[in-house]
Order: sequence, then C-alpha cells, then structure tokens
Amino acid sequence: MSWRKHLVLVLVVFFGSFGNVFMSRGMKEVGQVSISNWTHIITALFNPWVASGTVLLIAFMAAYMTALSWADLTYVLPATALGYVLVALMGEFLMPVLGAAGENISGTRWAGILLITAGVGFVAGGRPHTPKRERQEIAEERSSGERASNDDGSNR
Repeated sequence: MSWRKHLVLVLVVFFGSFGNVFMSRGMKEVGQVSISNWTHIITALFNPWVASGTVLLIAFMAAYMTALSWADLTYVLPATALGYVLVALMGEFLMPVLGAAGENISGTRWAGILLITAGVGFVAGGRPHTPKRERQEIAEERSSGERASNDDGSNR
C-alpha cells in the first residue's frame, strides 16, 4: 500500500478522533439536549467547540469516503480502530487542557479498547481490497446457490 493510502487512514483516525473530542467538549458546555427541543440542538451548532468538531467530522467523512473508494469496508473500519485509543487518551488527558473535566477511564474500559485495537493486527495483515474478478466469482457462487435452493423448493 502506498504512503498516500496510509496517510488517508491516518487522516481518518485524526479527523474522527479530534472531531469527536471537540464535539464532546462543546456539548459539555452546551448541556443536555433532546430531539423534542430541536431549537436547542440548532443553537448548539453555534458553540465554537461543536462547530469545530462538526468541521473535523466532515473532514473525517471525506477521508473515510476516500479510503472506501480503494479498500474494502472490512479493511478500512478495523484499520481505523487506533482512533479508539486516541479518543480515550484525549478524553482523559486533553479534555482538561481544553477546559473541560477529564474522563476517568476504568481498567475494564481500557482492556476493551485495547482488545478492539488488537484486532487491527489481524486485519492489517490481509489485503485491503478484494479484486474485481474474485468479487464476481463470489457473486456467481451465491447466485447459483440461491437458484439451486429455489429449484428444489427449499426456502432459506
């Protein structure tokens, strides 16, 4: 995989993590909102932290779409799991720097975050993209299997 594709995955993690942390910081300042009070949600968008988080999450979506244009979802999503660790670290240590209370992350939550992230090692060893020919073969196998089950009267 080229350095540009690695950069796109890094940007997905960066934009997603910082966008979520900024959004969280802003919403702690705004306070609780609900769907029934939609005007409060609109007002929250004008909070500088929420607005910054929104812009970063839009950048996340652009980088994510770019990654999905050349790699399988089953590769891209796990490859960006490093964001879980980054968000946890930022929640605990960066939030106080940003003027909000830091999050106290329990050992159990850290263990869960690390287990999810460890799965990246398994996924990263595979290929990022299923070749078109292989996808066609899979589709043909599924199609012929469905026809065979319909021919014998069985229904799944």
